[in-house]
Amino acid sequence: MQNLGTSETLVLREKTMSDYELAHLRPDQIVQRLRRKPVVFIPVGPLEWHGPHMPYGTDALNAAHLADELCRRTGGLLWPTLFWGAERERRPDQLRSLGFPADQYVVGMDFPANSIKSCYCPEEVLAVLMREVLREARQLGARLAVIINGHGATNQIATLKRLAIEISNTTDLKVCFRIAGPLAAIQAGSGGHADSDETSLMMHLGEAVDLKRLPALPEPLAYANHAVVDGGGFDGKSPDHLVPERCDPRRQASAGRGRELYDITIAEIEDELKPLLANLSAKL
Repeated sequence: MQNLGTSETLVLREKTMSDYELAHLRPDQIVQRLRRKPVVFIPVGPLEWHGPHMPYGTDALNAAHLADELCRRTGGLLWPTLFWGAERERRPDQLRSLGFPADQYVVGMDFPANSIKSCYCPEEVLAVLMREVLREARQLGARLAVIINGHGATNQIATLKRLAIEISNTTDLKVCFRIAGPLAAIQAGSGGHADSDETSLMMHLGEAVDLKRLPALPEPLAYANHAVVDGGGFDGKSPDHLVPERCDPRRQASAGRGRELYDITIAEIEDELKPLLANLSAKL
């Protein structure tokens, strides 16, 4: 503790730095890491409403934890998390499914009852931002960029996938795009939002979750009231506009379930990266 010569004191705390977080490394360390493994992991997701019970940065935090663990295991560098994301207005069929009039203007998860708005940007802004990040990563010496995307918006996914294809085919930087979740859930249709699975992930990752912010049981969770929605709610499979018990975070969320989802995702992405990393090593 250092005395400042006043009634106030300054407590000096040591932060344990990893040896792969780009922002915390010296130039010589960055060069050494990329010479050994010219890979960067780029986590991305918006600041977005995730019910009253979950962190504002849930999507980006999920992507950041996954990217951190993958970088730790495989080598390379971890890019600072991009808290950016795009959304669009809801289609009439989705609005009806969620319990709104078909002609109401609702963007993403910004339902009228929410206490704050999300920080969305147009997809053209997201595209420019990510294009610049990829250019900078290539300039530093990366030859493989792994985008870990925590946000399920259709326009965000399409924008990032398009960039990955373009950059991979027009430069010597290979870009791999991956949604931050198990493949089975991704392929099954629309994912839930702030439901039991997403809540479980945040509980496992030690992020701020407070289920008491939701109505007490047995009151049902109406989509329109809290913007907590299961996949079926987005796909028109819930005529009562209510979160079913199997997806209700108050009933089903647990850190154990979150650990299961996290471990599955890590294992799948590791397997997907093996041939890319092997090809990269062969060129060094």
